[in-house]
Amino acid sequence: MIVLFNKPYGVLCQFTDHESRPTLADYIDIKHIYAAGRLDRDSEGLLVLTDDGKLQNRIASPKYKMEKTYWVQVENRISDEALQQLRNGVALKDGMTLPAKAKRIDEPPGLWPRDPPIRQRKHIPTSWIALSLREGRNRQVRRMTAATGFPTLRLIRASIGEWSVRGLDSGEYRIVQD
Repeated sequence: MIVLFNKPYGVLCQFTDHESRPTLADYIDIKHIYAAGRLDRDSEGLLVLTDDGKLQNRIASPKYKMEKTYWVQVENRISDEALQQLRNGVALKDGMTLPAKAKRIDEPPGLWPRDPPIRQRKHIPTSWIALSLREGRNRQVRRMTAATGFPTLRLIRASIGEWSVRGLDSGEYRIVQD
């Protein structure tokens, strides 16, 4: 079984939590499926869940380098130089990242509102980029944009391989294979 879930901001990528924070169980009532990879609590977007251990490993393991695309809202108008840095790879404390695909985009159409909304600064604009990676270090996208001088304000995983978040509202899921 493969389930595509649009994880809302503030939800943990697990089914239980001893601190009573929102979890996948608050949205998905299907037994014996597990998240293939993770999204931080403060990130949103596509999460693939499955009961197939081999598929789960293929999606989550860096060994297979499955492409994941993120829509990233950053502080300020991102520069061409910063986009090129992302494309070349960025030096982080845990080493260089692999080269990424990075391009400036308009705000994605049909984007759901975030609750709570991002912080807005009256005199500082924001911009959106699409960033595609084939690795998955902890908080990597946020660290990469910060290293280029453009901190992440909102992070949405748009796709994993062939699967996309399009057509799913925040908190909704769809079974794509039974």
